[in-house]
Order: sequence, then C-alpha cells, then structure tokens
Amino acid sequence: MAPDVWAEGDAYEAYVGRWSRRVAAAFVPWLDVPGGARWLDVGCGTGALTEAVLTLAAPASVVGVDPSAGFLGTARERVPAATFEVGDATALPVADGAADAVISGLVLNFVPDAPAAAAEFVRAAAPGAVVAAYVWDYADGMQLMRHFWAAAADVDPDGAGLDEGVRFPLCRPEPLVHLWLAAGLADVDVRSIEIPTAFASFDDYWRPFLGGQGAAPGYLATLPPSRQDAIRDAVRARLPVAADGSIALTARAWAVRGVRR
Repeated sequence: MAPDVWAEGDAYEAYVGRWSRRVAAAFVPWLDVPGGARWLDVGCGTGALTEAVLTLAAPASVVGVDPSAGFLGTARERVPAATFEVGDATALPVADGAADAVISGLVLNFVPDAPAAAAEFVRAAAPGAVVAAYVWDYADGMQLMRHFWAAAADVDPDGAGLDEGVRFPLCRPEPLVHLWLAAGLADVDVRSIEIPTAFASFDDYWRPFLGGQGAAPGYLATLPPSRQDAIRDAVRARLPVAADGSIALTARAWAVRGVRR
C-alpha cells in the first residue's frame, strides 16, 4: 500500500486544507460552545480548524496537536495566536479534563485505532465538554477525490484498494455515531456539511494532486510519469468542465458531536 504522506504544509493546503477551512466555518458554530472555553484541536494539521475556533468561538485558549512537524510549522505561521504541540491522537500531551471542547477535523479515519483515539478525546475533555469531529464523505460526497479515484481505477486497477472510499468505512453517519456512543459520550448527533469546491481550470484542479501530500497525491507520486499522465487524462475526461474552463464540484463532510458525561 502506498503511504499517506503528511509532511509539507503548503502542499496540503493547496490540496485539502483550503476546503477544510470552509467546513470548519460551519462546524464550529454548530458545536455551540460558550465563549471563554479551552479548546483542544487533535490532528490540527496546518491549522484550518484551529483558526476557525479563534475567529468564531471567542476561546480562552486553543491548543493544536499533530504528529507532523512540517504541518505544525505551517500552522504556527498561519495561526500565531494558538499553541501547537507535536503529539499523537491516542496519547495526547494534555492532562485529564484539560479541555472544554475537544475537536478533530479530517483525522479520525487515518488513526489506526479510532476507538483508542475517541477514548483519549474523552479523557482530555472536562465533564460537560463537547467532543466533536468531522471527516470527508469519501465514499460518495467528496467529488474532487471521487473523480480522481474512478479514473485511477480505470488506469491502474491494482491501486483501487487505496481509494479512501474503500479504505475508510468509518466515514459514514452510523459508524461515527457508534464510535461516539461506544466512547461513553451523551447527546450524540451527526450532520452533513456540504461546501462548493470550485476550480478555475483543469490545471487548478490537477496541480494539488502533484504535491505528494495526502492519500491520492501520495499514491500518484509512486507511479511512473506515463501512468500519472494516463490518470490525468482520464480524470480530465470525467470532470464537468464548463465552457469557460471552470469546474464546479462539491464536497461533503460528516460531523459528529457529543458531550462528556
């Protein structure tokens, strides 16, 4: 299996970070956390969700935790008002009950032991704290990736198992609710968040796939140039390109929310 690559923050921003910011703008108000709260952003990456908390939630503090030093470097530059630490979702570098809101964006499906991560979120949450996360709807609603993987399967059937829609059954409402309930959270709710993902041209769409950051770009980087070109051409043929060359897609995320007992 080709590795998921998480090292260069700017390349990730171009691929997914910019779209995660739009989801975060809807996700944070939905949580309805009062101002003055202590927030913990698990798997904060380049700081998209962290920045939304600072902008929208009037927090007392925000701590972001991520295993990628490269991503944290970008996050520190973009969001200097937050604190960032290297750490793992299943072993958070915070005390029990340290946060009034524990959140995570686009991370849970990449954690090898999601139940352990959910249990760690609960450990870090104070009684009454909100614990919440969002993930892409890889199987259906994340169109920019769905077009890529459909084309890749035609060109390279051996790579079909790398498709996030196949790899991550967690990224659906029922499994997310089950995960939160199994962690002992109360008042569990799930919702979809859909955003537009518009591209000025095919090059605008395709260039981020060449950055090597994330599952699909990481897979593409392992292929010889001729195979990469074949996938590019197959993707181009599938996309709904308007007369002016623009491409209008949508992306759906599933968000889950619960309360620490």
